[in-house]
Amino acid sequence: MKKIIPVLLSLALGGSTLSAQSPQDSILVSLPRTADVLQALPALALDLVAEWEGRIYISASAADLARIERLRLPLRYDAGALAPGLAGPAVGGGSPIGAYHTHLELETDLFALEKAYPQLAKVFTLGTSLENRPIYALRLSDNPQTDEGEPGVLFLGCHHAREWISVEVPFLLGKHLLENYATDPEIKRLVDASDIWIVPMVNPDGHNYTVQVYRYWRKNRRDNGGGEYGVDLNRNYGYAWGYDNSGSSPNPASAVYRGSSAFSEPETRAVRNLVLGRDFGAMITYHSFSQVILYPWGFTKLPTAQDALLRDLGDRLSARIAAVNGRVYQSGPAGISLYLTNGTTDDWTFALTGMPSYTIELPPIDQAGGGFFNAEEDIASIFRENLAAMIHLIGWTIEHPRPIPESPFDLRSLLRAPRIVPRDPAGQRTERDRSR
Repeated sequence: MKKIIPVLLSLALGGSTLSAQSPQDSILVSLPRTADVLQALPALALDLVAEWEGRIYISASAADLARIERLRLPLRYDAGALAPGLAGPAVGGGSPIGAYHTHLELETDLFALEKAYPQLAKVFTLGTSLENRPIYALRLSDNPQTDEGEPGVLFLGCHHAREWISVEVPFLLGKHLLENYATDPEIKRLVDASDIWIVPMVNPDGHNYTVQVYRYWRKNRRDNGGGEYGVDLNRNYGYAWGYDNSGSSPNPASAVYRGSSAFSEPETRAVRNLVLGRDFGAMITYHSFSQVILYPWGFTKLPTAQDALLRDLGDRLSARIAAVNGRVYQSGPAGISLYLTNGTTDDWTFALTGMPSYTIELPPIDQAGGGFFNAEEDIASIFRENLAAMIHLIGWTIEHPRPIPESPFDLRSLLRAPRIVPRDPAGQRTERDRSR
């Protein structure tokens, strides 16, 4: 059975979550899951990808390889081992990544929806990436050319390049709403009464790199110098940016490198400008994997002033997902439920506007065939269960159009506050992969 390694090893390695990110020359390697390897891993600070059939798979740079070899660990080179058939451009035409979207395919399909439903859909270019790829948003409304003051709902995907399923879920929402508008009275009601914005691919450069070069890439493609590439876009937002070096890293080699400053990246600035220019009442940003629903705060274990609202709505989203396929997405505050993060999308949108803001980590938890590599045939079922939650959130936003602004935390007072370390019901802290 395949098990995704950060969940499994966080317990075996005393809760350690390893965060070194691969520079441009990274490759996939593996080590046997033996007692000697488990003992050596914490000191190596590697980017652990998965565990499968008794082997631990690692995204390794040249420096990582040198450290492994110095310890004389039995290394094996495994390019393509975890994503057969998805390693590069298709031969003889067709999509290089099957049922998933490349950036070009997404562009084509978004504009096709606009052309097919001109009275309901309009594509906007929010900005361009470092490598000059457009960052697209699909706007859905009964009059998408005009601002009518209707409650806005925002759905984001693909902050992290290797999380391909996070592109498909928000894109398929737009497709479903448009295709069913004329025949489903409830969908017509929701679209007519709201202003729905969908940004399926926040990180087009990183995503393109996973298609063309290296499937396990996480960050954008910022050249940080010294052979290190990439900023973690979900550590680059402006609220509590750089609050500490646990929830993000100042090291350009890290998987969670936060960048040189808040909103240093054009991709996060594109999202920022969209949010500042609209009247959004709720937001979901999609990631993978862990099968959880997270809400602020992520940068601290303290609750927000609206914890009861966020908890209740999160539980309702979870219940609607579970009712479709029986899959349970646990819901809770990010800093308690997963691990501490700072400079994240949902902390920033919530602190700025007070709108309910959620990160949904899509399936699986750690089961076979999952991790960052959901099978193509799983896309439809994952979308269907999340559709129920998205529909509910749109309806909720129509009924609650004016978010209550959160009173901003005084970060200096939090620095002086005692650290609170909640525990799960069994009295044990849990950690998951830093996919968020």
